[in-house]
Amino acid sequence: MSAKSKVTQSQLEQYLSKAAWILKGPVDASDFKIYIFPLLFFKRISDVYDEEFIVAMAESDGDTEYAALPEFHRFVIPEGCHWKTVRENTTNVGLSIEKALRGIEQANQQYLYGIFGDAQWSNKNKLSDRLLVDLIEHFSQYELSNSNVEADMLGNAYEYLIKHFADLTNKKAGEFYTPRSIVRLLGLILDPKAGESVYDPACGTGGMLLECVDHLREKGEDYRTLKLYGQEKNLTSSAIARMNMFLHGMEDFKIVREDTLRNPTFFTSDGLQKFDCVIANPPFSLKDWGADSWINDPHGRNIAGVPPKGNGDMAWVQHMISSLNEHGRMTVVLPHGVLFRKASEQKIRKALIEMDLLEAVIGLGANIFYGTQLAACVLVFKKQKETYKQNKVLFIDASDQIRVGRAQNFLEKVHVQQIFDWYYNFKEVENYVKVVDVEQIMENDCNLNIPLYIDKVIEDNLPSVEEAMHQLKAAWEESVKAENKFKKLFKNYL
Repeated sequence: MSAKSKVTQSQLEQYLSKAAWILKGPVDASDFKIYIFPLLFFKRISDVYDEEFIVAMAESDGDTEYAALPEFHRFVIPEGCHWKTVRENTTNVGLSIEKALRGIEQANQQYLYGIFGDAQWSNKNKLSDRLLVDLIEHFSQYELSNSNVEADMLGNAYEYLIKHFADLTNKKAGEFYTPRSIVRLLGLILDPKAGESVYDPACGTGGMLLECVDHLREKGEDYRTLKLYGQEKNLTSSAIARMNMFLHGMEDFKIVREDTLRNPTFFTSDGLQKFDCVIANPPFSLKDWGADSWINDPHGRNIAGVPPKGNGDMAWVQHMISSLNEHGRMTVVLPHGVLFRKASEQKIRKALIEMDLLEAVIGLGANIFYGTQLAACVLVFKKQKETYKQNKVLFIDASDQIRVGRAQNFLEKVHVQQIFDWYYNFKEVENYVKVVDVEQIMENDCNLNIPLYIDKVIEDNLPSVEEAMHQLKAAWEESVKAENKFKKLFKNYL
């Protein structure tokens, strides 16, 4: 296929899968992302640079110096750092890639500093020249310019690749990839609006933030007006998130690599920066989360108490609430244990319920996350609840809203829509939805375990006593008739 031909979505996905296949053997599947994502981004910005160069050349009647001016390019690519230069090398290819990536980062420090991660490209024991040449040649078969591959298409392929790597490894992949359907549900409930700020304190590869972008796009609103903020402790994931934003055509975003609970990074002159929307799937039941500094948290995030030393779930919740502005709202995915664990977490739940911040508790089905069979829940918080929701909490039992699979269960589109409809309507549905007064929750010692509030009415379809006696009598009469008939036949036979 010609490199100049438009690339289809399926061709793009196959192209990226094949790149991972080339690495198979010397590189562990869990490390594919460290190499594939930076190369894809490197190829993309090189091809876009060439496209911009051609346009500037045409405008200037072939003036190459004019066409190379930084103002005509989204990103600067210094001499010797272009994809084509790297492609010319057949020896010490890894070193050539390393120099090119570092050169691009240094020339675009405001946007690209550290974006390519810390992969050891020059480690020939893992990445031979032959392997890297094959990989470079494979990536070279398509031109990834804007005219050839739209940002949306490349972004979708990028998301495909993230899921593909999660499928390949499946070990602790939940930290790297949240199932798309879960992300979709959180975005629907959060309902970000044009011009709002959205923050994910455990943003991973950026899927939650980009769901908010898709949400506006589907509604026909200007998604480019969203202001996106993310923080992520993992170096590779934070770098991928930044690349992901660029490849989706986003401009107004800030992704920072740092430990959120120990060192939050977004501030204003008044303290922690406040956002319209906060959304996250933080790491479940994080053990080493920084409890020692939380007792006297300098950022005032311990609004409801100090979580247990070996479990950071309620630290994430308090950090997220502390990051909401006066009209803010948030959706967060957590393990079911946060609903009923005792001691300090019980006190924290009580404080949050007394503040009337909790709007909804949604129980999801088991085994829908990678790497864990645990069931999870979604908690919805609002700084200012609508009048009819005040001093009430909506409980939803969505545990059976799944398609059961052999190794994993799936939350399908129809399930997501049903759960959202239940949330949106805020009305009781037998067996599934209950609107509960805060007083009742207090009487239950602030235990939020869903079965406490939603009684399952089992339809046994058993007959009444009178019906059962009537049926028994009829059956007995039929059996007597059959016995008499048998005796008569037996007598005649003898």
